[in-house]
Amino acid sequence: MIIDGYVWAGFIAFVILLLAIDLGVFHRKSHEVKIKEALIWSALWISLALIFNYGIYVFMGKEKALEFLAGYLIEKSLSVDNLFVFIMLFSYFNVNPIYQHKVLFWGILGALVMRAAFIFAGVALITKFHWIIYIFGAFLILTGIKMLIQKEGEIAPDKNPLVRLFKKFFPVTDQMHEGKFFVKLNSKTVATPLFVVLLIVEFTDLIFAVDSIPAILAISNDTFIIFTSNVFAILGLRALYFALAGITKYFHYLKYGLSAILVFVGVKMVIAGFYKIPILYSLLTILGILFVSIMLSIVFPQKEKTI
Repeated sequence: MIIDGYVWAGFIAFVILLLAIDLGVFHRKSHEVKIKEALIWSALWISLALIFNYGIYVFMGKEKALEFLAGYLIEKSLSVDNLFVFIMLFSYFNVNPIYQHKVLFWGILGALVMRAAFIFAGVALITKFHWIIYIFGAFLILTGIKMLIQKEGEIAPDKNPLVRLFKKFFPVTDQMHEGKFFVKLNSKTVATPLFVVLLIVEFTDLIFAVDSIPAILAISNDTFIIFTSNVFAILGLRALYFALAGITKYFHYLKYGLSAILVFVGVKMVIAGFYKIPILYSLLTILGILFVSIMLSIVFPQKEKTI
């Protein structure tokens, strides 16, 4: 247990160090993140995840390494759906590209805390009440079907319950004020629209976690594997956003792929009491679904709407 404690402390310290270097060194000054820079950062985060994955293989064995990789791929692929929300959100509020990285950075810090709470609670529930895994599985199947049939919706920040509650207790200005979250006006502290954007980013990730955490619980019940795979996927989310923001619209079949992944892991959880799908087959299935959905998007491009 002492070794486990040191491993947990070491990983958390490593994550804090990465975030400190990211914000304090490379992004100390707000600037617009170009595609080239985003691709380099994406490659860096993915490389770190794969190196960590290799470390798990060496010290914890092949099975745990495959669980980490499957969990990482699920979280990474499902996060693409979240990028569409970020794109619409920044467009709705007309957020200057210079300040988008700042919002996503602080949003991800909040996401890490929320994910940790969800993961520990989820593992504890499944450990104590194993039957709850069937509820999670059914929930994922329904979520996958809903994702398949629902139409794209518009962003309506004023209808967001968190934003409405916040505005009741705290004044919000209409101006961005050079990327600040709070400013003083007439000796009174007020929030800027940028902080409202941050609130919605946090709220969106909370809703997103309700889908993604049960999906990863279908892959592994090891808290360390689930948490670390989630963290590495989330750390690379900002770079992924800036790298893919301009091209996600071309992968129009990816939505169906993500839907299929949720249904697959849901079925995996529902039948776990009768048959446990080997982790290698699960990983190959997830990779296959992603590959097919991306290839279909390339081979059959979406037709532009005519007015």
